[in-house]
Amino acid sequence: MRRIPRGRVATYGQVAALADLPGQARQVGWALHALPDGTRVPWQRVLNARGEVSDRSAPGAESLQRALLEREGVAFGPTGRVSLAVHQWKPRTRQTRNSRKRQTRNSAARRST
Repeated sequence: MRRIPRGRVATYGQVAALADLPGQARQVGWALHALPDGTRVPWQRVLNARGEVSDRSAPGAESLQRALLEREGVAFGPTGRVSLAVHQWKPRTRQTRNSRKRQTRNSAARRST
């Protein structure tokens, strides 16, 4: 989650998939819930799949999350949703050294044919 830049958001499901836990969005929610107060993990940048701030058990937590995101430049629509088309973080895929070598070999083979 620390890789999610300011002004961008990710969904619980997206974070789960990036952690090799596809379909485990609720586990991400539980992990965020367990973070201690004052954590440096940018928990506010994680929203539900509809682009909404999820309900919390602590009073006022939703307002705090929204305020933190707005301070980062994330806009909420009139229905309280964030446009994921505009603000969703799209991480670059990490290529391994071997996949880069394969890609280079494949490109070179296509050029020579």
